Amino acid sequence: MRVQLEPPNQPEVIALIAELDAYQDTLYPAEARYALDLTTLEQDNVLFAVARGNDGAAIACAAVVLGNGAGELKRMFVRPANRAQGAAAQVLLQLEVESIKRGCRLLQLETGPYQVEALAFYQKHGFQTCGAFGDYPEHPLSVFMQKRLSGICAAG
Repeated sequence: MRVQLEPPNQPEVIALIAELDAYQDTLYPAEARYALDLTTLEQDNVLFAVARGNDGAAIACAAVVLGNGAGELKRMFVRPANRAQGAAAQVLLQLEVESIKRGCRLLQLETGPYQVEALAFYQKHGFQTCGAFGDYPEHPLSVFMQKRLSGICAAG
């Protein structure tokens, strides 16, 4: 598996994001979803990482939107057939390392309570629940988490 920063406007990545959206549609109403569109993901302050399998196919992705010493993790998704193989952890590590290089010291995210596996993953990787941040309203279908970034070293 290979993980690196890539542009999001690639057909395979757009397909990953569409899979994520379809999944989210089954869990939450539109007013409780805060997804970024492709145009926003292409902005200069956004880091976008893609994991590719040994065959070169895109299997996972995520983004970090940087600003004022903090970053927000967005659009994290691993294809169901590729879960439990370390792709999410490698994508997260790549984004953390790249975020630190750009002065980010706090990583935040908003997810939903019905994504139990995602919540467990984030907790395992050092995220703790917190209150709403930025322009987010407190909402019963939102879970807010954050992680302080420091001393992360890329393996390999």
